[in-house]
Amino acid sequence: MGSLFNLVIVVQVVSAIAIIGLVLLQHGKGADMGAAFGSGASGSLFGATGSSNFMSKSTGVAAAIFFSATLALSFITTHQTNNVSGGVMDKAVSAAPAAAPAVAPAAPAAPAASTPAPANSIPK
Repeated sequence: MGSLFNLVIVVQVVSAIAIIGLVLLQHGKGADMGAAFGSGASGSLFGATGSSNFMSKSTGVAAAIFFSATLALSFITTHQTNNVSGGVMDKAVSAAPAAAPAVAPAAPAAPAASTPAPANSIPK
Protein backbone atom coordinates (compact mmCIF):
# COMPACT_ATOMS: atom_id res chain seq x y z
CA MET A 1 0.00 0.00 0.00
CA GLY A 2 2.96 2.31 0.61
CA SER A 3 4.20 2.12 -2.99
CA LEU A 4 0.72 2.94 -4.33
CA PHE A 5 0.56 5.93 -1.98
CA ASN A 6 3.96 7.16 -3.22
CA LEU A 7 2.93 6.68 -6.86
CA VAL A 8 -0.24 8.72 -6.39
CA ILE A 9 1.76 11.47 -4.65
CA VAL A 10 4.17 11.62 -7.60
CA VAL A 11 1.26 11.79 -10.06
CA GLN A 12 -0.33 14.58 -8.04
CA VAL A 13 2.87 16.65 -7.85
CA VAL A 14 3.60 16.23 -11.58
CA SER A 15 0.04 17.23 -12.49
CA ALA A 16 0.23 20.27 -10.18
CA ILE A 17 3.46 21.40 -11.84
CA ALA A 18 1.88 20.84 -15.27
CA ILE A 19 -1.14 22.96 -14.31
CA ILE A 20 1.08 25.77 -13.08
CA GLY A 21 3.19 25.70 -16.24
CA LEU A 22 0.22 25.53 -18.61
CA VAL A 23 -1.62 28.36 -16.89
CA LEU A 24 1.46 30.58 -16.97
CA LEU A 25 2.07 29.88 -20.66
CA GLN A 26 -1.47 30.78 -21.72
CA HIS A 27 -2.41 34.32 -22.54
CA GLY A 28 -5.66 35.75 -21.30
CA LYS A 29 -8.54 37.01 -23.35
CA GLY A 30 -7.66 40.55 -22.31
CA ALA A 31 -4.37 40.33 -24.22
CA ASP A 32 -6.21 40.88 -27.51
CA MET A 33 -8.12 43.88 -26.19
CA GLY A 34 -5.34 46.29 -27.16
CA ALA A 35 -5.38 44.90 -30.68
CA ALA A 36 -9.06 45.82 -30.97
CA PHE A 37 -8.26 49.53 -30.64
CA GLY A 38 -6.20 49.86 -33.78
CA SER A 39 -2.93 47.98 -33.34
CA GLY A 40 -4.12 44.60 -34.53
CA ALA A 41 -6.59 42.84 -36.76
CA SER A 42 -8.96 41.59 -34.07
CA GLY A 43 -12.60 41.90 -34.96
CA SER A 44 -14.08 42.24 -31.47
CA LEU A 45 -13.26 43.91 -28.20
CA PHE A 46 -12.30 40.74 -26.27
CA GLY A 47 -10.87 38.69 -29.11
CA ALA A 48 -12.30 35.73 -30.92
CA THR A 49 -14.06 33.24 -28.67
CA GLY A 50 -13.53 30.19 -30.83
CA SER A 51 -13.02 26.63 -29.77
CA SER A 52 -10.53 25.73 -27.05
CA ASN A 53 -6.97 25.41 -28.15
CA PHE A 54 -4.48 22.72 -27.20
CA MET A 55 -3.20 24.56 -24.10
CA SER A 56 -6.59 24.98 -22.45
CA LYS A 57 -7.61 21.39 -23.20
CA SER A 58 -4.38 20.04 -21.72
CA THR A 59 -4.87 22.28 -18.66
CA GLY A 60 -8.29 20.70 -18.16
CA VAL A 61 -6.83 17.21 -18.45
CA ALA A 62 -4.10 18.05 -15.94
CA ALA A 63 -6.71 19.47 -13.55
CA ALA A 64 -8.81 16.30 -13.85
CA ILE A 65 -5.73 14.16 -13.10
CA PHE A 66 -4.91 16.38 -10.11
CA PHE A 67 -8.43 16.08 -8.66
CA SER A 68 -8.46 12.33 -9.24
CA ALA A 69 -5.11 11.96 -7.49
CA THR A 70 -6.39 14.04 -4.58
CA LEU A 71 -9.46 11.82 -4.21
CA ALA A 72 -7.27 8.71 -4.44
CA LEU A 73 -4.96 10.01 -1.71
CA SER A 74 -7.95 10.74 0.49
CA PHE A 75 -9.34 7.24 -0.08
CA ILE A 76 -5.98 5.54 0.56
CA THR A 77 -5.38 7.54 3.73
CA THR A 78 -8.79 6.83 5.25
CA HIS A 79 -8.68 3.12 4.42
CA GLN A 80 -5.23 2.28 5.74
CA THR A 81 -5.10 -0.54 8.26
CA ASN A 82 -3.07 0.34 11.31
CA ASN A 83 -2.58 -1.62 14.50
CA VAL A 84 -3.58 1.38 16.57
CA SER A 85 -6.67 3.26 15.51
CA GLY A 86 -7.85 6.58 16.81
CA GLY A 87 -6.50 10.06 17.11
CA VAL A 88 -3.14 11.40 18.09
CA MET A 89 -4.00 11.47 21.78
CA ASP A 90 -5.16 7.85 21.71
CA LYS A 91 -1.82 6.82 20.27
CA ALA A 92 0.05 8.82 22.92
CA VAL A 93 -1.94 7.23 25.74
CA SER A 94 -1.59 3.70 24.40
CA ALA A 95 2.15 4.15 23.86
CA ALA A 96 2.76 5.26 27.45
CA PRO A 97 4.14 2.45 29.64
CA ALA A 98 1.97 1.18 32.46
CA ALA A 99 3.09 2.76 35.71
CA ALA A 100 3.95 0.58 38.67
CA PRO A 101 1.52 0.91 41.56
CA ALA A 102 2.60 3.73 43.82
CA VAL A 103 3.73 2.83 47.31
CA ALA A 104 1.81 4.74 49.96
CA PRO A 105 4.13 7.12 51.80
CA ALA A 106 4.73 6.53 55.44
CA ALA A 107 2.41 8.38 57.79
CA PRO A 108 3.92 11.66 58.99
CA ALA A 109 5.29 11.68 62.45
CA ALA A 110 3.07 13.08 65.17
CA PRO A 111 3.73 16.76 65.86
CA ALA A 112 5.93 17.53 68.80
CA ALA A 113 4.14 18.26 72.04
CA SER A 114 5.68 21.72 72.31
CA THR A 115 4.11 22.84 69.04
CA PRO A 116 0.61 24.21 69.61
CA ALA A 117 -2.15 23.16 67.26
CA PRO A 118 -3.07 25.90 64.74
CA ALA A 119 -6.70 25.99 65.88
CA ASN A 120 -5.65 26.62 69.47
CA SER A 121 -3.33 29.51 68.58
CA ILE A 122 -6.05 31.63 66.92
CA PRO A 123 -7.37 34.28 69.34
CA LYS A 124 -11.10 34.34 69.91
